[in-house]
Amino acid sequence: GRLVRLFSDPPTLDPHITTDSTSAVIVNEVFGGLVTINPEIEIVPDLAEDWDISPDGKVFTFRLRQDAKFHDGRLVVAEDFRWSLERAADPLTESPVADLYLADILGVADKLSGKAQSIRGLRVIDDHTLELTIDAPKSYFLAKLTYPTGFVVDRQNVEGNKNDWVFEPNGTGPFRLERYDIGETILLGRNDLYHLGPPFLDEVEFILSGGDPMLMYENDEIHLTGLGLADLERVQDPDNPLRAELATAPPSFSVSFIGLNVNEPPFDDPKFRLALNYAVNKKEIATSALSDLVVPAVGVIPPGFPSYNPDLKGYGYDPEKAKRLLSESRYGADTGSIPRITLSIAGNFGASVGLDMEVMLRSWQETLGVDVEIQQTEWATFLQDLHKRRFQMFAIGWSADYPDPQDFLDILFHSESTNNWGAYSNREVDSLLEKARVEPDQIARFQQYNRIEQLIVDDAPWVPLWHSTERKVLIKPQVKDYFLVPMTIPKLRHVYFSDN
Repeated sequence: GRLVRLFSDPPTLDPHITTDSTSAVIVNEVFGGLVTINPEIEIVPDLAEDWDISPDGKVFTFRLRQDAKFHDGRLVVAEDFRWSLERAADPLTESPVADLYLADILGVADKLSGKAQSIRGLRVIDDHTLELTIDAPKSYFLAKLTYPTGFVVDRQNVEGNKNDWVFEPNGTGPFRLERYDIGETILLGRNDLYHLGPPFLDEVEFILSGGDPMLMYENDEIHLTGLGLADLERVQDPDNPLRAELATAPPSFSVSFIGLNVNEPPFDDPKFRLALNYAVNKKEIATSALSDLVVPAVGVIPPGFPSYNPDLKGYGYDPEKAKRLLSESRYGADTGSIPRITLSIAGNFGASVGLDMEVMLRSWQETLGVDVEIQQTEWATFLQDLHKRRFQMFAIGWSADYPDPQDFLDILFHSESTNNWGAYSNREVDSLLEKARVEPDQIARFQQYNRIEQLIVDDAPWVPLWHSTERKVLIKPQVKDYFLVPMTIPKLRHVYFSDN
């Protein structure tokens, strides 16, 4: 059968430049890497059947499956992985994330900066054996390889059609890309050669042209949809037949926040940043503007995620303290001296800004006399500007790519990280992050991350906003094993249709 859902255009389908979850949803189904994440959020073999780690924790030897094939039937060999990782780290590929996911491998940083032609920590031993050497023992290294930056691509496919290869990719994933019409549809077809067993579904269609999800669901045009506030009450009515089709998705491992560029006035003053935080009543906004579909974020790490700290000290709502901090800041209580503030958000120009944003801007205006104007840009452009640190203040979210706190605290806050979009820099935080990378004892490492997170919150480089709560979704009764999980993982091969 064919599973149909609403979706939006992915900014890219090239695994090596994927940075967002919209792209990752499709890329995860069409391509694959050495390892992957299963629905239980465990790291499991994908194209590697197993691996050894040297006693010093630095050398990983992967044995590739003998039956792993590209969609066109060609066997996947270690040279394919070597070429793919070299491509991901090639400055010409312009991957915004290669340094985040691959730079633990010796020589990746040199290749990215143009100092080296190839990655010295990468060795093909034979057709089915690949050796990766990293710079220090890091317990999360394997987890990083589940992200698309480490996926294998077919050299002939990529070089044969440099500009358009992603529209006809020769991947290794459970589904082939049959068709991609921008703004219209993405159609995936079953890969019968898939090494972990072919999917049950024949096809998956992603409708990109928009539409009213509830209407489409009720007209049997799509098989599943998230539920907005407006429809939740109606569907939960005991007399509504749709009630039986409600399912609950766990909270996603994510945080949404307003990032502040600490090099740009007025955010170069920590007291000004703190004032913004104390002036917002998040509990009230969560309830009144968002009907408690979110929980206020105290810090960075989402509840339920490894190293989450329930005792983290956040800001609370304290308008008097906010005013005091503002008057103590170098911009004083005279709002005339505050530079213009522009909050950049992703979205079509003129589209409505979320109610939570409106209430927040009003709180800053009423409590502090601080005016913030909004600038909207389309998603793909927004991501480019974000990575170039072009924003003074920006609203964005971060979702876990792998189940380790390093993915939040190190990737978003180390002063040298490319995903540190607000240019935050704290020497103590850097040094603790570097220690945590190589701490072998998990408990000690998580305690280090708790301390790091507290230091970050004390510096207020963000206005942390929300973590997600459980989400209500509608799934047609004939759709089975559509796993609802807190992260973006490949999962469509498990789905099947059943009439009973």
